[in-house]
Amino acid sequence: MDWCHYRFRSVWNLPAAPEAVYAVLEQAQDYPRWWPQVRAVTPLGEHGGTARLRSLLPYDLLITAEERRHDPDRGILEITMTGDLEGWARWTLTAADGGTRARYDQEVDVRKPLMRRLAVPGRPLFLLNHALMMRAGRRGLVSRLEAV
Repeated sequence: MDWCHYRFRSVWNLPAAPEAVYAVLEQAQDYPRWWPQVRAVTPLGEHGGTARLRSLLPYDLLITAEERRHDPDRGILEITMTGDLEGWARWTLTAADGGTRARYDQEVDVRKPLMRRLAVPGRPLFLLNHALMMRAGRRGLVSRLEAV
């Protein structure tokens, strides 16, 4: 097992139409306004940017993201990531129960040296850290959708 490799999947049921959810999610530069663990996003050109992430554990993750797929008709947003995390992430939105089912998939290899050194003993904490970040992201997105 590669202790520095992670696959995540989160599914959020959201009380808004897929088009409204997509419109918020495609504006990555605004994530810090509603997702507390996304501390900063700096655009780099039209299809990419850098992000600084920090959840409960006392370390920042710095990534550079590049848009890989932007398909509003199919409800898909996908990026590649380099930096402290290397891999990809994808949002897939579908209509469900009068709202939206938002599925977030991510597959990454950790490149941050401290996390690599602590890969085995730290893995349960890293998984918890990610789960807390995703829970807060869902709450923030619901609040953002209600505000717009």
